[in-house]
Amino acid sequence: MPVPELFSKYRKLVDLRSNWESHWQEIADFVLPKRADVNKERSRGDKRTEFIYDGTALHALDLLSSSLHGMLTNAATPWFSLRYKDPELSTDENNEWLESANQAMYIAFDRSNFQQEVHELYLDLCAFGTACMFIEKDNEDLLRFTTRHIKEIYVQENSKGRIDTVFRKCKMQARNVVEMFGEANVGRRITKLADEDPYMELDIIHAVMPNDEANPYKMDNKNMPFVSVYFDPEDMSEISVGGFEEFPYLIPRWSKSSNEVYGRSPSMIALADIKMLNKMSETTIRAAQKQIDPPLLVPDDSFILPIKTTPGGLNFYRSGSRDRIEPLMIQANTPVGLNMEEQRRQAIRQAYFVDQLLMEQSVQMTATEVMKRNEEKMRLLAPVLGRLQAEMLRPLISRSFAILMRQGMLPPAPEGLQGLEIDIEYVSPLAKAQRGQDVQAIVQAMEILAPLNQVAPVMDILDTDAMAAHITDVLGVPSKVLRSNAEITEIRESRQQAAQDQQDIDQASQVAKAAGQATPALKEVIGGEG
Repeated sequence: MPVPELFSKYRKLVDLRSNWESHWQEIADFVLPKRADVNKERSRGDKRTEFIYDGTALHALDLLSSSLHGMLTNAATPWFSLRYKDPELSTDENNEWLESANQAMYIAFDRSNFQQEVHELYLDLCAFGTACMFIEKDNEDLLRFTTRHIKEIYVQENSKGRIDTVFRKCKMQARNVVEMFGEANVGRRITKLADEDPYMELDIIHAVMPNDEANPYKMDNKNMPFVSVYFDPEDMSEISVGGFEEFPYLIPRWSKSSNEVYGRSPSMIALADIKMLNKMSETTIRAAQKQIDPPLLVPDDSFILPIKTTPGGLNFYRSGSRDRIEPLMIQANTPVGLNMEEQRRQAIRQAYFVDQLLMEQSVQMTATEVMKRNEEKMRLLAPVLGRLQAEMLRPLISRSFAILMRQGMLPPAPEGLQGLEIDIEYVSPLAKAQRGQDVQAIVQAMEILAPLNQVAPVMDILDTDAMAAHITDVLGVPSKVLRSNAEITEIRESRQQAAQDQQDIDQASQVAKAAGQATPALKEVIGGEG
């Protein structure tokens, strides 16, 4: 696609996004100051907290993003598991390969910069409602992740409501552009700038979109499902043309309206309370200053200026005069202001789910009550979990799996599994909490049916093997501590054989005992007949 046509599409997306920029800037000013350069030119390292008088929103945002990180992509616990779409493929040999591939992916994530970058993704998601991460292969760490600033990206959905087009405008130093793409590809303007001022920052646009002109019979990088074009908007010159086999960007959204492309966030819901709280805090601070250091009433004469208000300061006045320097007490009702501020703080915490994430637990609570409360508070995030699974976790795992497979970092698949699609199961604490109700239902059913089983065989309706397998699956019990079907069958056959042998021994013992008791009587009968 010619660069002028790409630039025309870019300009349309810029116009469509213009209404969001002031909204994002206001949120960044009050909630995420380090991103407070959406539509403002800010110097690196400058102070960006000039609008903030109360840090409640900053702490609430950090708590929500950290909680999502810990509940969805925690490095210390498994948060996804690979499985076959066809259950009949779940044999011991195939499951062993799947477990090896699963472990190789976790190792690749740990070696990469994923954990550092995904936290920035959650911050942007909870602040702006839309976040962006770029996934690419790395020669040293296998995978490389980069969270992009919301101001850089311009996106568009396809007919299914999925984002498949991204234009990213970023600044790069001239020397880095030449190093990344080669002097022969960047054009004369950038080459000259790299020689004269190598640290000068240039605007570069990266466009990724479906490749409608791809030739399915060619396997080069220009005929992949997604086309990738870097170009210089200053002189409309093409820098690099390539492609991706999967969409390389993750664009999760917290929630969205049906007629909007960009998402909405808890920060947008709480923005009115956040602005009001900062204004109230500013007023309360001024009122407190006036009470602690009140203005002074000074007669218009008889005093030698300047008036000294420092501790131990001496001020002279006419002897015999009643004129004195007196404070002007404003009689501010500070407790009312503090009470109103606390109401606003509580509303902000509720918007960020702080009251649920940090639910107070009584000392008298049992372990079951704690578990139920944790499940309840995690179920509140169910709508967010569904969207994040579709727009973040699934494309993240699928793209990473494909990159590792092409690099030969996954174990070779057994015969018959090549080309089969692998499904994803989410086993993070949040995902398991969503399914925790199944375990509670099973426990409750057992408690009710157990007494009834003494009257009628009602327990026969339960498939105990399926029930145990479902419970271990929901709770995320590692497969390496579970026995295989063959081992279970062998143990049960051994147990059944041992029971049969014991039964034979008991029967032989009873026969021998009966024979021993019958011998005296038999002797008497035989002796009487003789």
